[in-house]
Amino acid sequence: QDLKKRTKTFALECWRLCKLIPKTREYDAIVRQLKDPHVQLLHIIDLQWAKSDRDFINKLKIVEEEADESQFWLEFLYEIFEDEHEEIQRLIKESDELIAITVASVKKVKGRL
Repeated sequence: QDLKKRTKTFALECWRLCKLIPKTREYDAIVRQLKDPHVQLLHIIDLQWAKSDRDFINKLKIVEEEADESQFWLEFLYEIFEDEHEEIQRLIKESDELIAITVASVKKVKGRL
């Protein structure tokens, strides 16, 4: 439940950041990618429907992949968008933590197998 709440907050904060980015062709692709953390949230919600530990791990790996992708785009944006360095750095840190939680969860479930 905590992971679900944190991911929802992360998705909302990425969305809010996207609203601050200039609406130009150069930034358009990045903004589209950064609005994707909601996909990560949908996969976390989907975890409750896992049919087995292996299915649960597969779903978690998708969450990890989505979080890693979001982090890449945040780091990319950090390099080119100086006006919001503090907020972007905070989101990168949160992304790090979400990835760490996901990786730890995968290891824990794998340990049961």
